[in-house]
Amino acid sequence: MAQSKRGRNLKDWKSNRSDAGDGKLRIIGGEYRGRLVEYSGDPVTRPMKDNIREALFNLVGGWVEGKVVFDLFAGTGAIGLEAISRGASEAIFVERHFPTVKLIEQNIQTLGPQVKNNSSVHASDTFFWVRQFVKNQTHPTDPWLVFCCPPYDFFLDREEELLAMLSSLIPLAPAESLFVVESDERFETDRLPKQQENPSVSQWAVRQYAPAQVAVLKIEAAEFTA
Repeated sequence: MAQSKRGRNLKDWKSNRSDAGDGKLRIIGGEYRGRLVEYSGDPVTRPMKDNIREALFNLVGGWVEGKVVFDLFAGTGAIGLEAISRGASEAIFVERHFPTVKLIEQNIQTLGPQVKNNSSVHASDTFFWVRQFVKNQTHPTDPWLVFCCPPYDFFLDREEELLAMLSSLIPLAPAESLFVVESDERFETDRLPKQQENPSVSQWAVRQYAPAQVAVLKIEAAEFTA
């Protein structure tokens, strides 16, 4: 069973950042703290709210440095860019909405050549991209940090595809990798793949940030404590 803890209720939580609530997406911490992330406002993409992103990186921020970050269902790319800002070695963005892909590329460009050299953007359906990635003979050997933040309705309408996708990635991940899944309270996190046959994989640690919930899995013998 997933280990669940209740975090802040984000319906009522007001960030203590002076720029919160101004309708703009900003990088919250790290080298590029305060830099703007452009967002088109297109309802096709669902940008993670600043308060959820802030809570998320408060939870896993200490595990970002040196990781290869996968920003699946990237949307604005704010998660991957936040991770790069906090010391990730590389960021891989996967997003199927082509206008938003262009914005991710522009955001990377504005942060400078170092971010550009350490980032790759894939205009693709995430499920298709992951299937092709799994088929590859070679994968990044440095620990991964995989963010899976799809539209919440996917956990209802495409649950089997999501679980199969995660199940295909987890066995490939190097030790010390982390998987982070953001859903809402309609999804039962106990359904996330446990990989119980692999003793090096711990259980999911779940934090409730109403209305969101964040589940974290660490690929290591030691238990991840959220």
